[in-house]
Amino acid sequence: MNTDIPKQFMEIQGKPVLMHTLEAFLRYDASVRLIVILPLAQITRWESLCKKHAFEMPHQIIAGGHTRFQSVKNGLDSIEMPALIAVHDGVRPLVSIETIARCFDTAEKFGIAIPVVDLVDSIRQITAEGSLSVDRTAYKLVQTPQVFDSRILKKAYEQSFSALFTDDASVVEALIAQPYEGGEKDEYLSGIKIHLVEGNRENIKITTRVDLEMAEVLIKFENLKI
Repeated sequence: MNTDIPKQFMEIQGKPVLMHTLEAFLRYDASVRLIVILPLAQITRWESLCKKHAFEMPHQIIAGGHTRFQSVKNGLDSIEMPALIAVHDGVRPLVSIETIARCFDTAEKFGIAIPVVDLVDSIRQITAEGSLSVDRTAYKLVQTPQVFDSRILKKAYEQSFSALFTDDASVVEALIAQPYEGGEKDEYLSGIKIHLVEGNRENIKITTRVDLEMAEVLIKFENLKI
């Protein structure tokens, strides 16, 4: 972004990205419990932004860790079971109510729900010899919120950190793959698998300046419809 302002604090339509993200979940369910995980050094800045923008939506703030894995783990420690837990990127402010609902509804039935969208571009796999075309219909782009039965997610985060953990689904997959010796798996872990649900194309992760400009246009359009 070429700026010292964290992406989640950059403004879209006169308001920090993170506030738009939190509002998306409250539009889905006003009673949802919101937990914001931030680097310790950013908490005071966030609190100042909340005062500046008169942002009064209830949420709990927890200090994150040095990795995404540790940050999620810190948040999980504050959640009592049973619960459905949605882990969402703070810089995905355009998640739709429909996507959130599909994730929660599916996780309630099956314990896990991961939103995905189809690839629209052709893709190539890099090889030692160069590259080759692959079937894009065999792949999906993964989004958030990723929603889990709290028993599954908390158990998964008892594992040691691995560099292969790129999202919460990968952490849970590592748990599923673990061999169980001398006993059976807990009932809630028996037969579990990753369930994919339809995401929404607008649910972009703001990473570059172009993403920010796209989000500005999309949120302006949504506000005009309202």
